[in-house]
Amino acid sequence: MGDAKSLIGIVEGDAIPKLFIPKLLDYYKKGMFPFDKLIKFYPFEQINEAFEESGSGKCIKAVLKML
Repeated sequence: MGDAKSLIGIVEGDAIPKLFIPKLLDYYKKGMFPFDKLIKFYPFEQINEAFEESGSGKCIKAVLKML
């Protein structure tokens, strides 16, 4: 007999955006979900640093400025 294991994929935590996004915004307003601390902006010249910090977990969402 097998182990009866299964693998189920999910996208975005299987949330319903119409309900989930307003909830996240409410959490942000209450200081419970710091969006601004999850994002770090880098000038394009620092692309290698952005890549390294993203890979190490030091930065959650690296955004390159290409201006």
